[in-house]
Amino acid sequence: MRFLYSVLLYLVMPLVLLRLFWRGLAQRGYWRRIPERFGFVPRVPDGVAVWVHAVSVGESLAALPLVRRLLEEHPGSVLVTTTTPTGSERVRAALGDRVRHCYLPYDLPGSVARFLSRMQPRRAVIMETELWPNLFHALARRRVPIVIANGRLSPRSFAGYGRVRGFARATLERCAVIAAQTEADAQRFRALGAPPERVHVLGNLKFELEMPEELLRVGAALRWRWGAARPAWIAVSTHEGEEDAALRAHRILLARSPDAVLIIVPRHPQRFDAVARLIEQSGLVFLRRSALELPAAFAPGEPPPLPPLADLTRLQVLLGDSMGELPLYLGTADIAFVGGSLVEVGGHNVLEPASVGLPVLFGPHMFNFEQARELLLKHGAGKQIDSLLALEPALAALFQDAAAREAMGRAGREVMRANRGALQRLMGLIANS
Repeated sequence: MRFLYSVLLYLVMPLVLLRLFWRGLAQRGYWRRIPERFGFVPRVPDGVAVWVHAVSVGESLAALPLVRRLLEEHPGSVLVTTTTPTGSERVRAALGDRVRHCYLPYDLPGSVARFLSRMQPRRAVIMETELWPNLFHALARRRVPIVIANGRLSPRSFAGYGRVRGFARATLERCAVIAAQTEADAQRFRALGAPPERVHVLGNLKFELEMPEELLRVGAALRWRWGAARPAWIAVSTHEGEEDAALRAHRILLARSPDAVLIIVPRHPQRFDAVARLIEQSGLVFLRRSALELPAAFAPGEPPPLPPLADLTRLQVLLGDSMGELPLYLGTADIAFVGGSLVEVGGHNVLEPASVGLPVLFGPHMFNFEQARELLLKHGAGKQIDSLLALEPALAALFQDAAAREAMGRAGREVMRANRGALQRLMGLIANS
């Protein structure tokens, strides 16, 4: 079956390259470093101790605590691969030259063999759910232990793999360790054929997240420049349709609180310009982060170094058109709405705003973050809204109740604290794999 899969992959490769070209029209990063996608990477004579693969932004963020811990044990000998340019940018911004970095090659036998021959990893850690038959086969032949870290299988993914259950089983059998986020994920891995004794429930690495304090303080300083007493909320990781909802909610909110500020951070950078046009059409006063010089951070308790800026005191919407600055944006806000949840994307990481003590709002489509959703709801750290029209009433209620905001924020921090520990357990499994 793997032979037929490989033949099919070679046949569709012209379409894959056409899609790469098409995506590059919106995001030029897809046109760069194309040879890496075929395994043409720099040769590492002594190999790398550990290779970590994280597809895009979400997986890269989840992997950061793990990679930093691995660097303590293997300085200069950790490789991190991604699939998307946004994931690549996040790795470079967070880790710089401390790690080797390149794109994961396509799952073609020749590309995979070339990549492994040049990088020579001694262990492979694959984040979440990336089951590539040729890659896993080649790693097994080279006797490289494979660890699936932060393993997640949504019902939708499980159904998809279930249609090729035998193929999925053969791939999963090559794994030394499958570290699942939840028991439900573990059961789905076992149902697909993963050896039960290799499947462990460790929890979610995203609970290990710690936002950089320096960027949070820069966000607080930016908020001071437009007026620290002004109510501010953030719509983060938004998709098409959700920016419309956010702007509509903000216009209604402005009727009650004329000095309110909305920070919109679209999920995909190729949509920055389209969202800018949308905000401009709304008639609201807005600025792009890329056009804004950031103030210097100041420590809590210090007098702010500069007075509010006249240009920013009129600001109604800030467009977050930058990568790697989410902590900065969160540092400006009182309430967070997390996108991908009012449209059928499956939601994004609600733990990021919870980790800095923000009340979290999200829509009904949270199948990618079921555990986090349930925990935030159970402990009163988050609130689910069921439609685009329900966003503004939920915001208004929280802005009118400072005690409720503070209680939700405290609950979010406590959820994060209480659910840590997955990283330490995972390090033990990697060491013994």
